Amino acid sequence: MRKFPFFIVLLACILLSACNNSSKPTTEEKPSDGLYHGTIKAGHLVALDHAPLFVAKEAGYFKQNGIDLETVAFSNPGDNNTALAGGSIQFSANPFTLPYFAVNSGINMQIVSAAGGLGVIEVVIQGKYKVTSISALVSYIKAHKGKKLKIAVLKGDTLEMMIYKILTDNGLTYDDVEMVWFNDLLAMVDAFKTKQVDVLSFLKPYSTDLIVNYGATSIATNSDVWGEGTPNCTVDIMEDFGKKYPKTVEAYIKSLNQGFDLIVNQPDSAVALLEKGGYFKVGKDVLLYAFKNQPKKVTLRPNVAGMNQAIDNMVTMGYIKKPTKEVVNLRFLEAALPNQ
Repeated sequence: MRKFPFFIVLLACILLSACNNSSKPTTEEKPSDGLYHGTIKAGHLVALDHAPLFVAKEAGYFKQNGIDLETVAFSNPGDNNTALAGGSIQFSANPFTLPYFAVNSGINMQIVSAAGGLGVIEVVIQGKYKVTSISALVSYIKAHKGKKLKIAVLKGDTLEMMIYKILTDNGLTYDDVEMVWFNDLLAMVDAFKTKQVDVLSFLKPYSTDLIVNYGATSIATNSDVWGEGTPNCTVDIMEDFGKKYPKTVEAYIKSLNQGFDLIVNQPDSAVALLEKGGYFKVGKDVLLYAFKNQPKKVTLRPNVAGMNQAIDNMVTMGYIKKPTKEVVNLRFLEAALPNQ
């Protein structure tokens, strides 16, 4: 059976969902107060930048801001994106590339803020190589052409775009390493743990677990590669929802920011809330390490220039077409958090 790349399957799923739901209204008529009166469903994955969502829910911030929130877990970004496009959820925390896939397919999806967290995507290497930086990695690759490093990535994803930029910025190509392609995130981690691969582009706190418990060394994060504030995941909505319920979008962002602030300034309290909800399948020590070793800064404003670098590379690689419509809409963020 022919296996199609993840991003091609994703596009097909989004288009099918949009067609199946094209005649089904996803929202009620616009209320005079701009608020959605009902339970809000927020789709998510389980990377570290989803922690502000979980903490805000457990701490009661959403309820304080007038939102009855239900979180909906997804095992992969494609299903999360499809649910948002189809109207079964109202908010989605997903890798920032996913709304671009949707807009490329004619679906009016928007990025309204970052999900929370800085430097969440992390490239790690087996500790035995004694490589601690991008420059050291490049030097190692150039000096060991006869024994190529095996690099594990998810094809067509931000995880791959990190590796692509690191290599191309330093005059290297995929031919200088051995790319090992995965379509299963857990399989990627297992391959690193069992030393079948040498380098892994992955997400905190799971890359953190590899550092704390498996001797891995961090080489770089997405902040190093694309600039500070470039997100892993963003908060995404459908354009129509934002027009009808702007006050709900603002309240959602405000709640998220409160959760992020608690993580940065009271990490022990945040970890206690996360343990209560059982959100991450890593130990308390790993979560604390991840929180205490991230930048002490609270911002949900995404670095759009950094995002565009990754999108431009995806266009170059033929994964998507050049966007013809603006995907990022920060007016809700600016209304909710005018100082950011």
